[in-house]
Amino acid sequence: MSPRPRETSDEEILAAAARAMQRYGPAQLTLAHVAREAGVVPATLIQRFGTKRGLLLAVASTAPVSVPQQFAAARGKYRSPLKTLVELYAACSDFASTPESLANGLAYLQNDLTDPEFRTITLAQFKALQAETRKLLDEAVAARELMSCDTAELARLIQQVNGGSMLNWAIFREGSLAAWLRRDLEALLGPYRRSAKNSGSKNRRGRKLS
Repeated sequence: MSPRPRETSDEEILAAAARAMQRYGPAQLTLAHVAREAGVVPATLIQRFGTKRGLLLAVASTAPVSVPQQFAAARGKYRSPLKTLVELYAACSDFASTPESLANGLAYLQNDLTDPEFRTITLAQFKALQAETRKLLDEAVAARELMSCDTAELARLIQQVNGGSMLNWAIFREGSLAAWLRRDLEALLGPYRRSAKNSGSKNRRGRKLS
């Protein structure tokens, strides 16, 4: 007898649901769409998650715990804390790589803002993102990539620039979203970066160093 096929895990189904959500807004998405993406039958989704709302809540609940994992993985790719930060935000934009998928994401955000259960999860996700962003900024200060600054405030501004940049890209549609985000984040971080001028390496009396 051939071995029994491995059952599709909840994690695989939730990942498939997230992919389907990029193509369909909350009003259009059906369990059949997700089932087709996951390679299961709709009855499997009903058995495990009950309703479409239950499935969407399960998808949303993965976000807060995944934030520290994403930051840890990014740290393993880059030596520079600032490089890690910029590339991480750019990579995390892949869920909205087209204006259409971004529009769908905004439609789901309406649920996040108006439904108390979804809002609780989204708030936890944003708080985790802000905390992890601040940690990287603190590391950048310690590594002398950034000048000493209010990293909590800068982390908040980075989140705001990220959201606004995504909306502007969807309107202007110039280049890729990742490149657009890199440009805007670098513009925000530029004045905070250490340079030869502010590093203290120059002669404080203004004499030229031979």
